[in-house]
Amino acid sequence: MKKIIVLIVCCWLGFRLSAQQDEQMSIYMYNPLYFNPAYAGSRDAISMTAVGRFQWVNFNGAPNTQWFSIHAPLLFKSLGVGAHMVNDRIGMRSRTAVYADISGSIKLSKHNQSRLAVGISAGADIIGIDFANATVNDLNDPFYGQKLSSTKMNVGAGVYVYGDKYYVGLSTPRVLIEKLKDANSVVQAMNARHFFLAAGYVAKLNSVLKLKPSTLVKFTPNAPITFDLNLSLLSYDILWTGLMYRFNESVGVNVGVIIKKVFTIGYVYDFPYNGLRKYQSGSHEIFLSYDLHTKKMPFTSPRYF
Repeated sequence: MKKIIVLIVCCWLGFRLSAQQDEQMSIYMYNPLYFNPAYAGSRDAISMTAVGRFQWVNFNGAPNTQWFSIHAPLLFKSLGVGAHMVNDRIGMRSRTAVYADISGSIKLSKHNQSRLAVGISAGADIIGIDFANATVNDLNDPFYGQKLSSTKMNVGAGVYVYGDKYYVGLSTPRVLIEKLKDANSVVQAMNARHFFLAAGYVAKLNSVLKLKPSTLVKFTPNAPITFDLNLSLLSYDILWTGLMYRFNESVGVNVGVIIKKVFTIGYVYDFPYNGLRKYQSGSHEIFLSYDLHTKKMPFTSPRYF
């Protein structure tokens, strides 16, 4: 039985690295602080975002994830500070992470708002596997009834170039990695190093419509590269509607409503076209963002990301 459980854990680990590439988020363009600390302070407001994802509905043990981030600019946007949190559960495995973010940026041109930002983050990941409720046939199995848990400090880094109508970012949320030594180090190794390349652009079609293509490329060593594509249409600076595609996995739709230029409420539905389509009815994602403008950070122009 021990060999079976170890095999399950190893297969599970491989699945997380090659298929999931860390927690999935279809609405990544609204919460880039989760994977790139250089994004901190890039908006002209104290910005807060909450996201909830309910993946693979009707699939037993499916991922269930919540994110929250907050950040703000300081010293005329030359400095940014923030924090981001995530709570993720899939089957018997759970991960809770809390990180603080700080970034510094410089202007790239005197004629526009383009900036180059470099950021770092620091925090902790708490990862565990609960075998207490697992069904086993051998009561002498060493994993029977155990709860494996590991807390690991880590740091992240990123670079972010952006203007009023575009952005490009490269980051790794976790720089440090753990070598496999024992059962607990297997738990730690589930927090492997990931790399993210994000980019987006806003094109004005006419006086009321704007088109926003964006992508998120995800890479983990010893696993295939995967990517998300999103094409959204903004109508009257109020309503976002879009289509999404995740390589070799799923397609979906998203919609967002901007309320009084400070609130954005949105929803995403994606459905897999791979072998999992037979066992579940898609994934749902909801998000809410809020920009708090102060006298020192007045509203200047619409921000599209």
